[in-house]
Amino acid sequence: MSPVLAGVLQLIALIAALALAYRPLGDYMAAVYSSPKHLRIEKIIYRCIGANADAQMRWPAYLRGVLAFSVVGVLFLYLLQRVQGGLPLSFGFASISPDQAFNTAASFVANTNWQSYSGEQAMGHVVQTAGLAVQNFVSAATGMAVAVALVRGFARSRTGELGNFWADLVRGTVRVLIPLAVVGALVLVACGAIQNFSGIHEVGQFAGGSQQTGGGAYASQEVIKELGTNGGGIANANSAHPFENPDAFTNLFEIFLILVIPFALTRTFGKLVGNVKQGYAILATMGVIWLGFTALMMWTEFAHGGPALQAAGAAMEGKETRFGVGASSIFSVATTLTSTGAVDSFHSSFTAFGGGIQLLGMMLGEIAPGGVGSGLYGMLVMAIIAVFIAGLMVGRTPEYLGKKIGTREIKLAACYILITPTLVLGFTAASMVLPDALSSMLNTKAVGAGSHGFSEVLYAFTSGANNNGSAFGGLNANTPWYNTTIGLCMLLGRFLPMVFVLALAGSLAEQKPIPETAGTLRTEKPLFAGLLVGTILIITGLTYFPALALGPLAEGLS
Repeated sequence: MSPVLAGVLQLIALIAALALAYRPLGDYMAAVYSSPKHLRIEKIIYRCIGANADAQMRWPAYLRGVLAFSVVGVLFLYLLQRVQGGLPLSFGFASISPDQAFNTAASFVANTNWQSYSGEQAMGHVVQTAGLAVQNFVSAATGMAVAVALVRGFARSRTGELGNFWADLVRGTVRVLIPLAVVGALVLVACGAIQNFSGIHEVGQFAGGSQQTGGGAYASQEVIKELGTNGGGIANANSAHPFENPDAFTNLFEIFLILVIPFALTRTFGKLVGNVKQGYAILATMGVIWLGFTALMMWTEFAHGGPALQAAGAAMEGKETRFGVGASSIFSVATTLTSTGAVDSFHSSFTAFGGGIQLLGMMLGEIAPGGVGSGLYGMLVMAIIAVFIAGLMVGRTPEYLGKKIGTREIKLAACYILITPTLVLGFTAASMVLPDALSSMLNTKAVGAGSHGFSEVLYAFTSGANNNGSAFGGLNANTPWYNTTIGLCMLLGRFLPMVFVLALAGSLAEQKPIPETAGTLRTEKPLFAGLLVGTILIITGLTYFPALALGPLAEGLS
């Protein structure tokens, strides 16, 4: 079987698995977030945190809950890293430095999981499980809660109420993420992933000598890092490490975990607004972009340009031979079109155009299908922009799902889409003029390396601001400048958009539904899905094309 055919067959199998899970999972999540009852374990949690889960919140109260919970998460994770040297099961690792502890705490609370350290050489079992793995669950549940709050803004009228953040957070964790993670972890363990709390062992090598390797809760952390679109692994090699990702089946299973909740949330959206066809339109938009990017990535990586690629049969540099080019391409697109950041190959070693596809996937806002929760609310904001543009074209007041898109709504949507480019381009420009920041770019004297060095910096801030977490590995990001600025990018890129999303949800929830007329734009039709795809690509292209031209495009044409 040729490598191309193998890649195509894996893609078909992945699509089939996602299609089978789409309806039951989407319907289940809709039932979870609309249920009036609380489980016994949930009631215990509410009593412990002092929350009234039945109290309805308007958007300022909902936002205060999101921010307060996240601030506590950052402080706890920061302190846990700073005292690691005195904790049990720490492998003897020292406490983490202040700038790196801040960067890591911001990263995991913001659902980014950017890692400027080598996991197996820096973090002990307590920090990995009680700190990082816990944030993998609750940061994902926070994103889902905000997405559901926006959906309620469309579904409710004249109340301004968006539900209860604490109830949404707990339900997303207890009823959705934990059950799926338990099943997924059992599958990974059955397929050979490591799950233990053993210490460091001396292991012999085939070529003689030995090396040290440690155990860890690989399977349980691997499954939630993918399922919650987090991305941070125990090993520095991430999902290319056999402890985390043993074979081709687990690789495909992990891609499935990355995509299943973001895609299924479109079904949840349709059920909650009372029109599943609206969910199908959003699903179609996400699917078209995802399949298009996957096809482009496979084409660029299988193209046999140059003697090295011809000899290998494809661009094999930086790719695991266990997975090959096809599976690595599918994985890389899945991670950069979501906010996952997990890698089973070395993104910096992809072809120049392949690296550009990864960058563009993040620059779209990671909305196809995007992160858990963040992908859905990002796509709905873009749908509002598309409806507004369509209204300008025909001279009609824009409406979406029976809600008028007025001045307030479009200003909030515009602020949402401006935040990330401001962070990415601003910090990238600053890094290009600071000597300390420039010195972190490696091999800048090679042919085309200047463009690739620029791409490394652009990728770092794009990854941070979009809460992705993957990196072009040629950049030494473990410096005070990058630890601090990327940490700020991750926090601002995560929580400032949530401010505008929740304000938008509150504005929509206060409105009275507008009856549908003959002139109403049918947003469940393929025409609107096509308009939405075009809007996303045009806005992103106009914003980021100059930066892409200086980086991956210049490198690819050199």
